[in-house]
Amino acid sequence: MKRTLFLALLPLSLAACGQKGIEGVKTFDYQGGDHRSGSLVYAETPPAGGPHNPIWQNCGVYDQPLYNEYAVHSLEHGAVWITYRPGLGAQEVAALRHLVDGRPYTLLSPYEGLPAPIVISAWNAQLPVQSANDARLKAFLDEYEQGATAPERGAACSGGYGSTR
Repeated sequence: MKRTLFLALLPLSLAACGQKGIEGVKTFDYQGGDHRSGSLVYAETPPAGGPHNPIWQNCGVYDQPLYNEYAVHSLEHGAVWITYRPGLGAQEVAALRHLVDGRPYTLLSPYEGLPAPIVISAWNAQLPVQSANDARLKAFLDEYEQGATAPERGAACSGGYGSTR
C-alpha cells in the first residue's frame, strides 16, 4: 500500500517541477553596453533592449511619454518599464501606480501606439496585457525587476535623466 501511495504522488511532484514561466512573455536576445547618442529605432513597441543613450532614465512615475533611448538604459540596469496607452482609465492608471509604489527599479509612463492597453518590459522580456488587474503584471515585476536578464543589474536608477519628451 505504501508503494501505491508513493507512485500516486510522484506525478504530482514532477508536474509541480515542470511549471513554465509567465504566460505570454516574449523574450529577446539583446546584448548590453551599446551606448549611442541621438534618436534610435527599435524593433519592439516599446523597446525591450538594444542600443541606448549613455544616460539612463531616472526610475519613477511619469505622466508624459519618455524617450526610448533613456528608458532602455534603465532596463539595462534592471528596471522594469510599465507603459500604458494615453487615455487609459484613471482607475487603471491608479492601479498601475499602486503596483509600482515602493519599487525602486520601475518606470511608469504613457506610450503612444502600444499593441495592447498596457505593456510591461524588462531587458529581453516583454508582456502585453489588457488590464491593470492582470496578475501577470506583479509576477513579471517580481521576476524581472533587478532580474538575471539585466546586463548591468544593480547599476543606478537615479542621478540620470529625469525629464520627459
